[in-house]
Amino acid sequence: MDKNKFVLFAILLISFQYVKAQEQFSVFFESNKSDCTKTENLKLQNWIIANKEVKIIAIHGFTDEDGSKGYNDTLAKKRVDFINNRINGKIKIREDFKTISFGENFKQLNDKSKNRKVIIFYLLPKDFSRENEILGITQIETKPIVEVVPELVPIEEEVMSFPENASLEDKINLSQKGTIIRLDEVNFHVNTFAIMPSSKKAIDELINVLKIYPDLRIEIQGHICCVDKDSRNLSGDRAKQLKRILVSEDIAEDRIQTKGFGVSKPKFAIPEKSEFEAARNRRVEIMILDK
Repeated sequence: MDKNKFVLFAILLISFQYVKAQEQFSVFFESNKSDCTKTENLKLQNWIIANKEVKIIAIHGFTDEDGSKGYNDTLAKKRVDFINNRINGKIKIREDFKTISFGENFKQLNDKSKNRKVIIFYLLPKDFSRENEILGITQIETKPIVEVVPELVPIEEEVMSFPENASLEDKINLSQKGTIIRLDEVNFHVNTFAIMPSSKKAIDELINVLKIYPDLRIEIQGHICCVDKDSRNLSGDRAKQLKRILVSEDIAEDRIQTKGFGVSKPKFAIPEKSEFEAARNRRVEIMILDK
């Protein structure tokens, strides 16, 4: 197959993690309680005293699987509110600070006591100057009106802890705005933006989800591995190639944004030590902009 036919074939084929600088602190709760024990409260107060100079960027609440989904969602929110009230006015908080109540919608541990928690995500003073860089924040431009849309705090898939074997639709249902979801089965031929035929099933699943949820808007994010610099913007071209396929399947173009991150957001240090690490760095993800 000559080069032109190869590219044509590829085109016709149907393509916050908060990074290491982010710190976190957990407070645990007893079953069905929205206020913590004296021991956990003392631990929280000691943390506040020792960390008056940090900046909080998010608070996430969780429960175990006991009780109904609605009950657990409410309980998770009460736990977040409890912690928020304890720290309010005592520690600096990011202006677009987010509280998220996951309830029981995360990967549960066998030890239920470890599931009943609130996690405080924060930055150390030494990282304040790199705050937006660390959070991977981008601005979303709307058309035709020129305005700045509120920035989204990315929520990495590892933080979401989706149930094992969850489908893409399941993950979308459990996601908040800003959630990032890996498309593990979308792969490209080496050093090109030509999508491999083995990617068809995963792309079809993404197309189907976009058609089921007409209000869903996403940003396709490309990443590459194994080099020091994405000099050809291959990561961006790969994201754009996947968008072309979605648009060819009648997905409105304004529902899809693209961005290439090159090697700026690796999961593992470069050079990678194994093919597994390289594959994790060489990935395509979608971020939920709206749903």
